[in-house]
Amino acid sequence: MAHQIHSFFLSSLLPLLAMVSFSLLRLPPASDPTPTETPISLLITGNETLTMNYIVRFRDYRMTDDHHAYLEENLRFSEGWRWIERRNPALSFPTDFGVLEIGGERRLLLIEDIQRLKRVKDVFADTRYSRSLFFDGRGKQGFVSEKKRPGKIFTSMSFEEEGKKSSDLVGNNSFRLERKLMMEERTNWTNEDTLNDNLGHGTFVAGVIAGEDEECLGFAPDTEIYAFRVFTDAQVSYTSWFLDAFNYAIATNMDVLNLSIGGPDYLDLPFVEKEHRQNVSIKVQSFSFPFDVHGYVASPVWELTANNIIMVSAIGNDGPLYGTLNNPADQSDVIGVGGIDYSDHIASFSSRGMSTWEIPHGYGRVKPDVVAYGRDIMGSKITTGCKSLSGTSVASPVVAGAVCLLVSVIPENARKDLLNPASMKQALVEAATKLSGPNIYEQGAGKLNLLGSYEILKEYKPRATLFPSVLDYEDCPYMWPFCRQPLYVGAMPVIFNATILNGMGVIGFVESPPTWHPFDDVSNLLSIRFTYSDVIWPWTGFLALHMQIKEEGSQFSGFIEGNVIVKVYSPPHRGEKDRRISTCSLRLKLRVAPTPPRSRRVLWDQYHNIKYPPGYIPRDSLDVRNDILDWHGDHLHTNFHIMFNMLRDNGYFVEILGSPFTCFDASHYGTLLMVDLEDEYFREEIEKLRDDIVDGGLGLAVFSEWYNVDSMVKMRFFDDNTRSWWTPVTGGANIPALNELLAPLGIAFGDKILNGDFSINGEQSHYASGTDIVKFPGGGYVHSFELQDNSETRGKQNSGMTKESSILGLAEIGAGRVVVYGDSSCLDSSHMVANCYWLLDKIIDFTNRNVKDSVLFSDSSRISFPMHENESRLPSRRTDVNFSIYSKVVGRELMCYQDSRFEVWGTKGYGVQLMGRNRKLPGYPTLTLDGDFNITKKRTESNKYQASKSEENSSGSIVRNSFSKSIDFFGLLNHEEVRIIRIALLAQSRSTQLCLSSDGIAQLSLASALVCEKARSVSVSLPDVTRKNSSTKVSSAIP
Repeated sequence: MAHQIHSFFLSSLLPLLAMVSFSLLRLPPASDPTPTETPISLLITGNETLTMNYIVRFRDYRMTDDHHAYLEENLRFSEGWRWIERRNPALSFPTDFGVLEIGGERRLLLIEDIQRLKRVKDVFADTRYSRSLFFDGRGKQGFVSEKKRPGKIFTSMSFEEEGKKSSDLVGNNSFRLERKLMMEERTNWTNEDTLNDNLGHGTFVAGVIAGEDEECLGFAPDTEIYAFRVFTDAQVSYTSWFLDAFNYAIATNMDVLNLSIGGPDYLDLPFVEKEHRQNVSIKVQSFSFPFDVHGYVASPVWELTANNIIMVSAIGNDGPLYGTLNNPADQSDVIGVGGIDYSDHIASFSSRGMSTWEIPHGYGRVKPDVVAYGRDIMGSKITTGCKSLSGTSVASPVVAGAVCLLVSVIPENARKDLLNPASMKQALVEAATKLSGPNIYEQGAGKLNLLGSYEILKEYKPRATLFPSVLDYEDCPYMWPFCRQPLYVGAMPVIFNATILNGMGVIGFVESPPTWHPFDDVSNLLSIRFTYSDVIWPWTGFLALHMQIKEEGSQFSGFIEGNVIVKVYSPPHRGEKDRRISTCSLRLKLRVAPTPPRSRRVLWDQYHNIKYPPGYIPRDSLDVRNDILDWHGDHLHTNFHIMFNMLRDNGYFVEILGSPFTCFDASHYGTLLMVDLEDEYFREEIEKLRDDIVDGGLGLAVFSEWYNVDSMVKMRFFDDNTRSWWTPVTGGANIPALNELLAPLGIAFGDKILNGDFSINGEQSHYASGTDIVKFPGGGYVHSFELQDNSETRGKQNSGMTKESSILGLAEIGAGRVVVYGDSSCLDSSHMVANCYWLLDKIIDFTNRNVKDSVLFSDSSRISFPMHENESRLPSRRTDVNFSIYSKVVGRELMCYQDSRFEVWGTKGYGVQLMGRNRKLPGYPTLTLDGDFNITKKRTESNKYQASKSEENSSGSIVRNSFSKSIDFFGLLNHEEVRIIRIALLAQSRSTQLCLSSDGIAQLSLASALVCEKARSVSVSLPDVTRKNSSTKVSSAIP
């Protein structure tokens, strides 16, 4: 090559860049204040006097001695802390952090004192990383942690070495230069005095990038390799070692960084931010942005890319599961790489998108960016010769090597002006070859195309673009899930999240609001609102499209086409007077269908899901021992994507609700589908859902999970990484909250943890850590099976005890239909043993269309009297966890977010009618969306929801037992009872007195009959059919 390219990797036995075999994982400590206010306030339920190391991050870069002197001066009267000297190559350069040993009884108070200092940004535990070897008996070996646990742990991203024994990986050979690598520098960042690569993984990755052995030639042999050793021989590292290595990379002007590591914790600020921080002030017009244009000083990953280091990272080996992107590969300024085999099939181990940062109110970004060969890739051994490995951590250096080669295309004197993280990603995604079969969240832009990227860079001019640049509903399956379901009137907005790539500068701005340019008059039926980055930094931002069809398109069938245009500008570059401006275009081709009937529409509750991070949200199936966290997003298009496809195949239209229940009009939907939910519920939500079901005919399907406080306490463990005690924030689902939501319907779940197999009409099912039903209304249908109880009761485990437990209940309640099931693992593709899609299909047929399966509704399963077990079986909330840290409800204000219908954005939700109408286009009829059920709606004054901004604060407090003595008897009526009363009401045109004798209600349920038996009369105020605001009032006089 004419020019040398600097690339570095972090080496343990291998370096940070060279890891093919693990994921990086960190669980932020639980705390009382919000994490953004006090990041280090740990919930430590053990020895409060223990001593541990903390990273103190400062707001600016200074020499280590300066930071040390500042703390000595301001903490001179404080005891219990000690400055830890770090002897490594970064000592010669300014730094933005220090490491303190803090202990004693005043440890937490001392941390608060440090955080109040003006020059201190925040304090975090100096988290330990760990990894361990595995050998699976099939000649494949690598790293895997025993459990995905809190703290930074390397797990899951296992690599494979074909045909080798595990002993080949571990030796005591030093990093040998005769491997034919241009090793420019080797540095050690650990507390061990050695540069040995005893594992060979770093050596292998370096060989993929720049090896000169003819049997395993690297992509860019003239690349200068900088080997950073950040892991000890015991496979241990610390955050501070990574931060020092990152700072050194910035100070020594590296060009490319390959990170073959990753993990699900995108809230790991010390690590995440280091990728983006810029160490100079940027002045734009009258604004000054010192380091931070987002309101906080940026981090390791952000800092690296802001300093023009091109970062390439593996997306993880947690495939074929969706929602398993690893950080930092899931960040927009990082080139995230997935793996394929030599047949151009997505490797089974390659993690899938989408990103989950944006859930629940938004929609994830497209990742990976590109895919590259990651199976049976040849690279260097630690001695001589070559070997073969597999994994996305192998695919990542394939792309990193290609990037180094592409960098050499640009003359060295123009390299820093033209090449940056955005321009390199533009070259890669625009030239990528789209594979036939995989969708966009499996392959991103497609397979790496080195020649095509070369042609783009050869003629490159700084510009801004969007990725993806096309959303085409005809391009299926590539545009899954969008192409699976058309747009239609009345649906929740479809959100498409595009990434802004700004090759013009590290900082940029959207000049004016984006605009929609339809190709024809029909395309005016599309209504779009936009949300986008206030500041595009570093190098990237987002543009989200929120798309609805106007009401006059209710009967339209066809395609809508046009372009979304957004203008981006950046400050003048060196030597330039005028700012740089670029126009970005996103091509849309959207399929539109007539509005489906209510009986075909299902609404998925995303809002009440809580995922990892930020808290220890435990897995749903306790049988899964190596993955203790619920981190796949629990989204319809991540770990429930197979279920989504099944519902679409069966003719149902499924929409997503990322806001409270007050933000959807129940008259449009047949079923509200609630699966594996962990959050609380607003009082207004509980009241509205009861009315929507009993009076509005909404169907409800609930798939719950385990919740047992004694078992949760037993799951507590002391984590060596964070040196603190960790305990689950909630169970698999939040049963106490669900029970309050279902209380008006006479339904409650218990505290059992049940496991076992059972059969319904020949369909085999597996119950994986589900719970039982302890309350259910009379007249319903309840199914019970012999299952093992593995829950804890007063410190005693019920392991091995088998008894009959009720797990499935179906009932008609008022005008609606309700089904509850105690387990969701059979719908979740993450750790599924056996699916229950057949059961979901029968349930939705019932809740949506009143189709009753003969087995589910057999006479033998019908209960005549309400089922009601002892109150002690109702699980209670934990009192030792501040749930407001993780909840979107507790302590929050009720509000409809930008995933809701446009008319309720920023409000508390709907009234009885939709608020307002869209402008009508001539020639297109309007469809009335009041639904299929011709029933009389009943609303009380307390339940008239206004779709307007209210100054009154909505209570975020938890409602406890608020319905125990105030259940309206209408809530116990079934469909036949409502039909009888409706006939009587329709026979009257004015207010009258209607007395229902016991003879007249022979078909009523026993509970309703008892109410009427005690009543002297039932006074019914009938609606005036000529009035617009009619109401039906039913009151019973009970002595």
